[in-house]
Amino acid sequence: MTMDLRRVDENFAVAPQVQPQDMQALADAGFVAVMCNRPDGEEPGQPDAATMRAAAQEAGLAFHHVPVSGGAFPPDALEQFASVRREAGGPMLAYCRSGTRCITMETLANPQGLTVDERLERAAAAGYDLAGLAPHLTD
Repeated sequence: MTMDLRRVDENFAVAPQVQPQDMQALADAGFVAVMCNRPDGEEPGQPDAATMRAAAQEAGLAFHHVPVSGGAFPPDALEQFASVRREAGGPMLAYCRSGTRCITMETLANPQGLTVDERLERAAAAGYDLAGLAPHLTD
């Protein structure tokens, strides 16, 4: 696998854009679900959600599309993200352009009910400095 997967915990990882041909490798690595946090058409050459969904399903993976853009994280998107995370039933990969949007959504949505420090430490351990979010987070 040549993807830049960053494990956040045993059941969640984030990554920059993955490709349709990566889906079988994700399934083989034990993932059961994939979530795309990019809107279609965000940049040229980006595979659209329908293409990614078909590839994921062909590999036996559940696929979820919870797109956000422009640094905005609307409450309904965060609620959907948290719901998908809680119901994944096993390891899940979330991807976007760089992975930052996914780890930010994880940190804001807090599907596991972690403290602010725990969430920021997990993001930092995965290579993402989200300290700037601290004023927007509560335990």
